[in-house]
Amino acid sequence: MPDLSQLWPHLIAWLSSHAVIPFLTVLHINGLAGNPDDISASLLIAALQVAIIGLIFRPLESWLPAERWTDRKLTLVDRNYTLLMLLGIFPLFTYLVLTPFSHLFGGSDTSTSTGSPLAISELIPWFDHHPLLLFLFYYAIYDFVYYWMHRTQHALPWWWALHSMHHSQRQLSCWTNDRGSLVDGFIQSMILAVVGLVIGVQPDEFAWLMLLGELVQNFSHTNTRIGFGRVFERLFVDPKFHRLHHMLVDPDRPKLHNCNYGQVFSVWDVLFGTALYGEAPRPTGVGDPVVDADNDHGLIGLHWVTLKRFWGAVRRPEGWRPGEVAFGEDYRPIPVSQLDLHAFAHAPRTEPDVEPPGGTTSVEGALG
Repeated sequence: MPDLSQLWPHLIAWLSSHAVIPFLTVLHINGLAGNPDDISASLLIAALQVAIIGLIFRPLESWLPAERWTDRKLTLVDRNYTLLMLLGIFPLFTYLVLTPFSHLFGGSDTSTSTGSPLAISELIPWFDHHPLLLFLFYYAIYDFVYYWMHRTQHALPWWWALHSMHHSQRQLSCWTNDRGSLVDGFIQSMILAVVGLVIGVQPDEFAWLMLLGELVQNFSHTNTRIGFGRVFERLFVDPKFHRLHHMLVDPDRPKLHNCNYGQVFSVWDVLFGTALYGEAPRPTGVGDPVVDADNDHGLIGLHWVTLKRFWGAVRRPEGWRPGEVAFGEDYRPIPVSQLDLHAFAHAPRTEPDVEPPGGTTSVEGALG
């Protein structure tokens, strides 16, 4: 009978020697500091994630939809981008950036310690004998950092210029989680990697932390009406909870959508007063027509207009002043408090091509 405990390392070694190393050799980058086994492990983890999304989460959207669409054409760019990110960009990024970065700051593939004086296992040696609890403790810290990072993405205009690409999707689906600017993804990855190094997370543990977080987010973005009930919804993020985070702005309750920032644990939203429950499912997307226009672009165009928004915000003083903004001429950040949000009201988004009454409303025209 085969030893299943050795299957994973054998798969990593096989993929590394038969695919990864030859590919990196062709690109003349196999002499970099990263270990080819790391990119092999990332590819296998990514393949597992794609299989779970496609074979489990996607069918759930057909069986228990929160919103029925006549077609799913706006989700196609997200699906293609997810495949590109998970099976290409992120594994290569891990090899070229995250693993060498870990080595630079003392991390190691073989050491049991990252050398950080704040490593959890160093501060609390008891965890060395309880690896599962240590992993869960790591994840609680990781998720807590993600919650505050996510709130900052919405509060800092230049970061919102990047993150708004993720929110511009009108058809929230199991593929939406990975829809995001590469610059935004780089910033997030570096922040989380630094936190991981400081608390003593090993590279292989970090990969599984990322997978767990990503799978939960893939599930929470599904177009389903699934909830965890009155007790567990206060602890964990479910699709009903996260869908409210993506809802269109309500002109009569303009702060309503500033809610539900948690990644895995909704308890952070409960503790810090940003949790919203009890609202019926709402159309998703953004009211700002400049950001909503993302839906007119393909994969390359999405990144180009997002970079233009980012450059329009980061080079101006108002791009650094915390607060909710929309974007005006030349992508200038404009505080939402100065806008007439009723002018942004869109018709129901059951049809992807529906325009607001009277055509697209400009931000400049909505200034009060």
